[in-house]
Amino acid sequence: MEKIIDENKQGEHLTIAPKVGNERKLFIESYGCQMNFSDSEIVASILSKEGFNTTKNLEEADLVLVNTCSIRDKAEQTVRKRLEKYNAVKKINPKMKIGVLGCMAERLKSKFLEEEKMVDLVVGPDAYKDLPNLISEVDEGRNAVNVILSKDETYGDIAPVRLNSNGVTAFVSITRGCDNMCTFCVVPFTRGRERSRDPQSVIEEVNDLASRGFKEVTLLGQNVDSFLWYGGGLKKDFVKASEMQKATAVNFANLLELCAKAQPKMRFRFSTSNPQDMTLDVIEVMAKYRNVCNYVHLPVQSGSNRILKEMNRQHTREEYFTLIDNIRTLIPDVAISQDMIAGFPTETEEDHQDTLSLMDYVKYDFGFMFAYSERPGTTAGRKMEDDISADVKQRRLNEIQALQRRHSLYRTQQHVGKVEEILIEKTSKKSDLHWSGRNSQNTVAVFPKEHYNVGDFVNVKITDCTSATLIGKAVGYSENN
Repeated sequence: MEKIIDENKQGEHLTIAPKVGNERKLFIESYGCQMNFSDSEIVASILSKEGFNTTKNLEEADLVLVNTCSIRDKAEQTVRKRLEKYNAVKKINPKMKIGVLGCMAERLKSKFLEEEKMVDLVVGPDAYKDLPNLISEVDEGRNAVNVILSKDETYGDIAPVRLNSNGVTAFVSITRGCDNMCTFCVVPFTRGRERSRDPQSVIEEVNDLASRGFKEVTLLGQNVDSFLWYGGGLKKDFVKASEMQKATAVNFANLLELCAKAQPKMRFRFSTSNPQDMTLDVIEVMAKYRNVCNYVHLPVQSGSNRILKEMNRQHTREEYFTLIDNIRTLIPDVAISQDMIAGFPTETEEDHQDTLSLMDYVKYDFGFMFAYSERPGTTAGRKMEDDISADVKQRRLNEIQALQRRHSLYRTQQHVGKVEEILIEKTSKKSDLHWSGRNSQNTVAVFPKEHYNVGDFVNVKITDCTSATLIGKAVGYSENN
């Protein structure tokens, strides 16, 4: 649940410029969190070297890949429907091969391959480098599967192909896997234990993006605060590291500072954080460097200590409040967003009211809110009865969402009357005459285009707002151009 899922991007099929000499056609689409979309860029890069050009036309594809998510039941059902669609097309184009990538692949490999015979190829999130071998197996008429979870694979040596990019913002993966074992979450089982990329490879990717004109990078991981590089290996094995390794280790605050120094004109964000791992040295780096955005996505999931314990979250509501207070002391104009689950097993009305009271305390800028859906393979799925009715879940979710809308409006209103730096990303959805971009706090702003262009940093006077959008007028370029 701790990954931001952009509903507008679900099912996006990805295309890149064709490579001369490539004769096979790849159709690839992605579901789930930004990590999956980032992984699809890695897959496209690998397969471009194996003779595949991407296509938007499903019917002409030699290989169809869907990058999947197991976070929510809805995503799983959507992917299953897509596989049915692919198989219908395959009857017309028998040479087509179908593959499933990512989290769902690892969890449902036997069902997809042997029971339902919906796919030819199953590739887990740590096995993308094995794709050429797996495709060779499929070409010879055999089903192929590799869902082995790695202790060291970070794909730090593969430069992702930027697919459907706006040329302004990009994501750079810095960690893979998660050690936290929240009872509702399938990620530790589908993406394995936590490991970090070599910081030098991260900086090289950031520098390359800057040289190609990108203006903003989001450092990405299941839990970025847990970033820890000591020469390679799992985070849990750091206790066995040598004294020299420990003395020269790089944590997330160190990495964030290295990025900020390497490209002073580039904006940096990060996602996702975990309250139990967020340390104040990260916030101090944010406060110190103007190019590190004043925005923290800090999922809490529930405001009830009893439910937090059932979820195996390693923090209490009181500790969370202390963290929020410390962040706001160091960065007064920080924006904070949340993930929240309504109707976790055994949740009472009192627990629900605790969630609402926590939200009233924090007054989040925005949030990602879901009704609990049981995920097979998780601890909660194995050991807890999903005992909250759908009606009660929906009512509680509605109350959480309504409260968040009020808080979002309260937060956007704080920007009215100020001049803020906006990075132009694209044309506004609602008007071809307006630009859309975001401020440091990750709030969307729209304003008349005038003579400005995508990729410009522009100072905008905020004159009005909705609960989700700032409205204003440009007053000039910012000093960051």
